[in-house]
Amino acid sequence: MGRRIGFVSTRFAGTDGVSLESAKWAQVLWHYEHFSFWYGGRLDRDPNASMVVPEACFAHPDNVWINQRVFGRSTRTPEVTRRIYEQSEHLKNTLYEFVKRFEIDILIVENALCIPMHVPLGVALTHFITETGIPTIAHHHDFYWERTRFSVNAINDILDMAFPPTSTAIQHVTINTLAQEQLAMRKGDSSILIPNVLDFEQPPPDPDAYADEFRRDLGLAPDDIIFLQPTRVVPRKGIEHSIGLITRLGDPRCKLIVTHQSGDEGGEYLQDLQEMAEQEGVDLRFVYTHVAEARSVDADGRRCYTLADAYSQADFITYPSLYEGFGNALLEAFYYRKPVLVNRYAIFVSDIEPKGFRTITMDGFLTRDVVQQVRHVIADPDFRREMVDYNYELCKAFFSYTVLRRRLRVLITNITGMENL
Repeated sequence: MGRRIGFVSTRFAGTDGVSLESAKWAQVLWHYEHFSFWYGGRLDRDPNASMVVPEACFAHPDNVWINQRVFGRSTRTPEVTRRIYEQSEHLKNTLYEFVKRFEIDILIVENALCIPMHVPLGVALTHFITETGIPTIAHHHDFYWERTRFSVNAINDILDMAFPPTSTAIQHVTINTLAQEQLAMRKGDSSILIPNVLDFEQPPPDPDAYADEFRRDLGLAPDDIIFLQPTRVVPRKGIEHSIGLITRLGDPRCKLIVTHQSGDEGGEYLQDLQEMAEQEGVDLRFVYTHVAEARSVDADGRRCYTLADAYSQADFITYPSLYEGFGNALLEAFYYRKPVLVNRYAIFVSDIEPKGFRTITMDGFLTRDVVQQVRHVIADPDFRREMVDYNYELCKAFFSYTVLRRRLRVLITNITGMENL
């Protein structure tokens, strides 16, 4: 018997990790005839199965006002407290409406009960779950204690209560073992570990004629070597290491292509990277205006490509992140069968590296050996092919939809007491 499942977050739109992973979950659940419905402040899902509540978006002015007054300080005014609970009461009422409108059986809360981007929504969800006892899966991608910007705050009482809450109605899900251990230690809550996944049972199609225009549209020569950095331009992505790699390779054919823009936290970092690349003589290109969620033509008549198109044309992936909650871009490198340089961030060391993947790794800085390994991979196509094919097969075992289907079966069984999905 299929269940009606309500996904709840501040946003399901775009290519952020929460939006992408929730879509994969919905796809797998639909395979078992469970039906998905969506609640959020910004949505790009089926309008007939969606309820948009603008106040639930983390960027809504009311929420921005609250965040400005509770982070970076240790006390809050009575007015801030009043606004938090007034807003949470409004949002709780919309949750009641959402569940009633779509006859929801199970809630899946995506990140809204672990990172306090929207404090009133977390409070609203906690109260709603407590009042109704609705079976809830809380899918935690990032915890507030993992981010320094939340370390000084005036809402410790609320964080203890709602981020995440402890309830017999909630089954917690974490995406890596470090988060699983921290949740158990800090809150005493157990969780099921479900890593981020890709559909490794369905390999990507070969590049078509459209994708093959990517290089030409960027003004690249056929023999140029594309080093793709498929990340946003923020300091924790370590893009300066990618520039350093190109510098040390000393091959003018090597071009560094960065796919995403900086957003609201990387403007100064972007300028520093541009200056560094210019000083080092590295051809660095930020191509976010050429990369979109779907193939299209912009107002100037230029072709826009998908991230998949960019991967298909890349020769090598750079992923020198200092910190990642999991590492979707690393899985994508494996999926598109590309060699990759990885900075050994904590989750890679604990959850990915022990599986035996063949990557080129660095420990915080580039060594002569790392640069030489990259040269070898670029110059030896047979060695490269063996490496990427091995990684792809390994991902089938550990990070595929098969893994997700198995874990979701356990989750739904736990949360509903059903014997079968």
